[in-house]
Amino acid sequence: MSHAILAVVLGTFTLRLSTGLTGGMLVYYLDDLGVGAFTVGVFSALFYASELIGSPFFGVLSDRWGHRRVMLVGPAFGAVAVVATALTADLLLLGGTRVLEGLATAASIPSILGFIAFASAGDELLRGKSVARFEAATLAGLMAGFVLAGPLYGGLSDAAPVFQDGLGPAAFLVNAVLYGVSFLIYRLGVPKTAEPDPLETGAARRGVDLGRYARILAGTHVWLLAPTWIAINATLGLFTSQTLFQLVNEPDPKFADQLLMGGFEPAAVSVGLGLGGLLFFAGIFYWGNRFRSMRRTTIILYGILGGAALLAAGFGINHSAGLPVPAVLGLAAVAIGGLFVLAGATPAAIGLLADVTEAYPDDRGAIMGLYSVFLGVGQITGSLVGGGSAQAFGLDGILGAALVMLAIALLPLAQLRRHEHYVGGPAAPAVLGED
Repeated sequence: MSHAILAVVLGTFTLRLSTGLTGGMLVYYLDDLGVGAFTVGVFSALFYASELIGSPFFGVLSDRWGHRRVMLVGPAFGAVAVVATALTADLLLLGGTRVLEGLATAASIPSILGFIAFASAGDELLRGKSVARFEAATLAGLMAGFVLAGPLYGGLSDAAPVFQDGLGPAAFLVNAVLYGVSFLIYRLGVPKTAEPDPLETGAARRGVDLGRYARILAGTHVWLLAPTWIAINATLGLFTSQTLFQLVNEPDPKFADQLLMGGFEPAAVSVGLGLGGLLFFAGIFYWGNRFRSMRRTTIILYGILGGAALLAAGFGINHSAGLPVPAVLGLAAVAIGGLFVLAGATPAAIGLLADVTEAYPDDRGAIMGLYSVFLGVGQITGSLVGGGSAQAFGLDGILGAALVMLAIALLPLAQLRRHEHYVGGPAAPAVLGED
């Protein structure tokens, strides 16, 4: 794997570390401000809405300016957003910082994935490893951010000898430094010669042509992937801010029969997230190395079934009062296995998108920007549906909503399999008419 790809993966980790850290600390900050579950969902939706809207534009821009140049925009936006978050408790202004941080991701992810698609062109094993490491870096960064959010914002338990109080809102300023680290990794770790100069290839002269982008999307089968990926991301979205909020929020008496509802300290939640993240991380590597021997859609199918097993086990654990210990351990084992298998769905979906770019080598950033579009739609759906479901049914509502999302993800999979695209792709790049 090239030095430039490794640098991009490392930069993805630090960038997502910053994103996860802000997301986790903001949940604790909003809890201190006394807001409800639906408001938490709205804040999550604002982040993903701005990512969704901005990604197509920045994806096209990265094809015209160069992926490396646009990578540098994201960390700059993110640093401004977290500094502003540290300085205000106004909900309207905090909503604005979520929009700005969403734009930071919108600038970074399409350009990163466009570069990976370019660098792994024609090499299926390298593509599998690259997208798996990208997704692993994404997960590891987000999980590390969520794990660090509790101690950094709220401190450790009273039994800890040091750092008992945490930094509170000032912890967001630490995150600005992390965004600066991401900027330096992209600036110094990805050389200018790692990709063709758009000024020399002619791509820059086309400008930001969103009409061309629309023609590209209309001429591919990529939209068959949309319902599946959106539903999977909605499922994952249910298990970020909303589940986190239900674990730490004051327990509601009407959900007294749900063992996992409320009362957990941020540090305890961080430990659980860390362990779950490591397991998911291992699953991503395992399935990413199966690109040569298994079809992408097969891996996605296994992932959906694994997710369903995880949800069923989670429901059982949430209502395990009175069950014998072996039964609870059995449910935990099913949940662990389901999470490991679910991990394969996301790198397989990214691999499918990267395969599509083989027909459009001058528009890799534009196509890979759909990663953020599908992610954004899914996460917005998960955040809003999760907020309403949690208020009505507690953690059971989140688990039930996630199961419905996975059922939706299954529906277009058979048709997608018939149009599955492989790295070999067409004999020549697609030709689009110019306006």
